[in-house]
Amino acid sequence: MEFRAQARFMRVSPQKARLVLDLIKGRRVEDALNTLAFTKKRVAPTIEKLVRSALENANYLSAEKGLDVDVDSLYVKRAVAGDGPRMKRIRPAPMGRAFRYVRRIAHIEIALAERGKNGEAVAQVVGAEPSTAKVPAKKAVARKKSAAKKKAVGAKK
Repeated sequence: MEFRAQARFMRVSPQKARLVLDLIKGRRVEDALNTLAFTKKRVAPTIEKLVRSALENANYLSAEKGLDVDVDSLYVKRAVAGDGPRMKRIRPAPMGRAFRYVRRIAHIEIALAERGKNGEAVAQVVGAEPSTAKVPAKKAVARKKSAAKKKAVGAKK
C-alpha cells in the first residue's frame, strides 16, 4: 500500500527541492525525518512537514480503515518535485531597458510504502498479474542479427 502527501505551488525551484528530496529517497521514515531536521536548506522544513503528513495518512488508514500497516517499516518510496506555473517578472536595466526573469514554483509529492521482513518492498497493485514467462533480451537478438549480417557480407566478397 502506498501513502501519499503533496504540497503544491511551493515557492522554491524544483531543482533546489530535488537536492533535498534525493537525500531521503529510499530511506526509512525515521531516518528521513532525522536527515531533514539537520539539513540546512530552506525547503527542508516543508519537506519534513510533508513526510509527517504522509505518515499521518498511513496512521489514519491503519486505524480508521482497518488496514494492517506497520508504521515502523515504512520507507520513502517516491519523492518527486515537478514544475509548477512560472511567474514572469521584469527587472529594470540601464538606459531604460528591462530584463525578464522567471520565478519558479514546485509541486512536491512524497509517497511512503511498507517494506517486508527481509528488506524487499511490499507492493499491492490491483489488477496486475505477475509475469512468469521470461522475455528474451534485446541485446542477444541484436547480436545474432549483426553476426548474420557479417557472414552475409563476408560471403558476397
